[in-house]
Amino acid sequence: MTQTDRPLPVDTAIARLVDQVRASLAQGDLDDPLVVGIHTGGVWVANALHRALDCQEPLGRLNITFYRDDFRTLGLHPQVSPSDLSVDVDGRDIILVDDVLFTGRTVRAAMNELFDYGRPRRIALAVLYQRNGRELPICADWLGQELELGDNEQIHVDGPEPMTARIVINEET
Repeated sequence: MTQTDRPLPVDTAIARLVDQVRASLAQGDLDDPLVVGIHTGGVWVANALHRALDCQEPLGRLNITFYRDDFRTLGLHPQVSPSDLSVDVDGRDIILVDDVLFTGRTVRAAMNELFDYGRPRRIALAVLYQRNGRELPICADWLGQELELGDNEQIHVDGPEPMTARIVINEET
């Protein structure tokens, strides 16, 4: 099996996300939101969003390893880092950020963990790339780019600085 790569425009996708979230803030759709990224790529995207929006509160970070529904199948990654959510989430608007929305299972796991910290007023989802293949009824409130990919294609986001993204195509040889 060989791989070929196609680059994706990260800066353009982040700029779109920032513009969409700013518009929602200007319309009053969110009240003093807390930005929370999903480990690892979601934290990179959340950090860029957090800086661009000039948020005053610290960036939240979720490591959803123990909340995944495939945890028993995949096992424990040797470098599991703890979540960092130092701000109370009760009654708060949360901007949950991930790099790629595919099946929806990662976002479901992140929401389960968020509710262990408290009961947010609202959770809105920002993703850098949304692709076809949803298994759960989850979609982004804001997205940088939507992609239709084949079964043999995946999106890889690398970072944190510089953050790059590419479509990896696995070809049969």
